[in-house]
Amino acid sequence: MIVAKTTQSTLLSALQSVAGIVERRTTMPVLANVLLRRQGTTTELVTSDLEVQLQTKAELGGDENTYATTVGVRKLIDILRTLPADQTVTLEARSDARLILKAGKSRFTLQTLPAEDFPQVQQAQGVSERFRVPQRIFKKLLDQVSFAMAVNDVRYYLNGILFVAEGKQLSLVSTDGHRLAFGSAELDVEVPHQEVILPRKTVLELQRLLPDAAAQPDSGEAPMIEMHFAANQARFVFGTITFITKLVEGKFPDYTRVIPQDITYNITLGRQPLLASLQRSALFANEKLRGVRLAFSQGTLRIAASNAEQEEAIDEIDIDYVGDPVEISFNVGYLTEALTALNIYEMVTLGIKDAGSSAMLTVPDDANFKYVVMPMRL
Repeated sequence: MIVAKTTQSTLLSALQSVAGIVERRTTMPVLANVLLRRQGTTTELVTSDLEVQLQTKAELGGDENTYATTVGVRKLIDILRTLPADQTVTLEARSDARLILKAGKSRFTLQTLPAEDFPQVQQAQGVSERFRVPQRIFKKLLDQVSFAMAVNDVRYYLNGILFVAEGKQLSLVSTDGHRLAFGSAELDVEVPHQEVILPRKTVLELQRLLPDAAAQPDSGEAPMIEMHFAANQARFVFGTITFITKLVEGKFPDYTRVIPQDITYNITLGRQPLLASLQRSALFANEKLRGVRLAFSQGTLRIAASNAEQEEAIDEIDIDYVGDPVEISFNVGYLTEALTALNIYEMVTLGIKDAGSSAMLTVPDDANFKYVVMPMRL
């Protein structure tokens, strides 16, 4: 039976859209595979890691029969990448439970595992009311806050982002205990109240799959993403993709208490010049502490860093600042990651109070974004 007969680019695109969650090392061999389930002319492709499941549908040609199997997705993708994009490839199922991939004069025999052995994520009961938001808005918020998520923190509820929807407001929050990123957007429609924590892996995969915010239209028929939530599960549907994920259980910290309310000075300056200056200074920062000193004085921001070899970097930026001299030290990575994530903006505003208080980075063109970073001692 011919399972698929299509161009290399079509088959590769379908496989890549679901392969992101597949772990390279797994205790269950079948989880390294993609489930190919064919009905009529449509083929469904499914991957899972037991907590996250991705599925898509594609028209891949072939025989109009019912058929299902699983095959190693990474190896299949690696083979396809070596072939020309416009070359016709054929997947043929054999009676000995193997798949034959043919392309031009090339032929590859792939081992399969039964489709019945593939563990699909069970959809939770009691799913909330469905609602839709523009993909552009959701992707923009993900990009604004995802960099501040914790990585393998024992406080498991920090290894993801807080998703809050209420009325016409959608907000995303992330923190690793040293910094906090908050992004919010106003929607055109009312949405049911939701407050859940999306896992880190889910966030990164959604970022990979959703098109960049800048590439999506501001008006007209903007692509939408449909969402519905249950007690321990979220389901996202966009384009041909259906994304099911478990949620993180736990209580997210009260982020409203972290956002400073008593900023003394707000300094607006170019995002790129500040980022470049920090990156230069970072070359001389202590490898372990990664600290840089920001000294604010009349009309000047002085950025300095030094290391154990007694090397030092000093960089100065002209700024519109009138106030008392203030010197604050920060982990340079916490600043450069935020400035990199804000790459669609030209200007940023740095709000400071004193050397012992958290600073807040905002954007003049977007009042709904806030980034709080704690100072450090050097």
